[in-house]
Amino acid sequence: MRAWRVHRNGEPGEVMSLEETERPTPGPGQLLLKVRAANVNFPDALLCRGHYQVRPPLPFTPGVELCGETEDGRRVIATPALPHGALAEYAVADAAAVLPAPDALDDAEAAALHIGYQTGWFGLHRRAALLPGETLLVHAAAGGVGSAAVQLGKAAGAKVIGVVGGAGKAAAARELGCDVVVDRHAEDVVAAVKDATGGRGADVVYDPVGGAAYTASARCVAFEGRIVVVGFASGDIPAPALNHALVKNYAILGLHWGLYNRYDPAAVAQCHETLTAYAAKGLVRPLVSERVPLADAADAVQRVADGTTTGRLAVLPD
Repeated sequence: MRAWRVHRNGEPGEVMSLEETERPTPGPGQLLLKVRAANVNFPDALLCRGHYQVRPPLPFTPGVELCGETEDGRRVIATPALPHGALAEYAVADAAAVLPAPDALDDAEAAALHIGYQTGWFGLHRRAALLPGETLLVHAAAGGVGSAAVQLGKAAGAKVIGVVGGAGKAAAARELGCDVVVDRHAEDVVAAVKDATGGRGADVVYDPVGGAAYTASARCVAFEGRIVVVGFASGDIPAPALNHALVKNYAILGLHWGLYNRYDPAAVAQCHETLTAYAAKGLVRPLVSERVPLADAADAVQRVADGTTTGRLAVLPD
């Protein structure tokens, strides 16, 4: 089979190589999956760089989520068991991590309805307890993670303010359903958020960016607001001023979705049922901006790493 492999750590475009290799052999409690579509995520770039919280042995195949087909013909979504990731014709997944693919979505969309949407749902509901009528501020609102949070925020009845970088991404954020879109390249984020909320600020902030985005969030979060820290796509991990959180009376909430797979897998399954129902009703639909062949996967991972993409990039082995 063909598979992208990483033999040394570095930038995805430099260290990923497409090779002919043997199909992976599932271990106890695992399944072999034929990859129908693999969704490209920022963690794929971190894996290549050796900066992810999980460091598989070299060589490994990146790709942390997929829509695939089991050997008995079931269409499923899963997070592969590294080192046998999704950027290949076949991958391996723990049977317990395999979920039925939503019928309402095609393969590329189904592959993208997993990590980003699960993270968004747990972040907004389990961690931040977002309420109807509240204001949700989403950074990188046109990106893969942010776009999921925008749709889930609207499904929850929130007013959604999306922060983006550039006119093209602003247009995508509006199409996703943002009530207010702020272009950080042309506007002051703090002033724009306060203007949109009558000076009150955002009740919930969803931040997969860190750095300057977090600094702005702390300045425009509302009384009893909640900042959900999802990731650090900017590469800058902020050091929150806890005295500021004290005097402004807001909460800083961390979210590592993978821990739910370990500590509360039943909640992950329930969330998937909710997301499947949302997809059937048209409340959410992953924004897949590009579908690329397997041969172009390294370029796709590099572009996601560089932050130049909108929505999700899907790799289609066939």
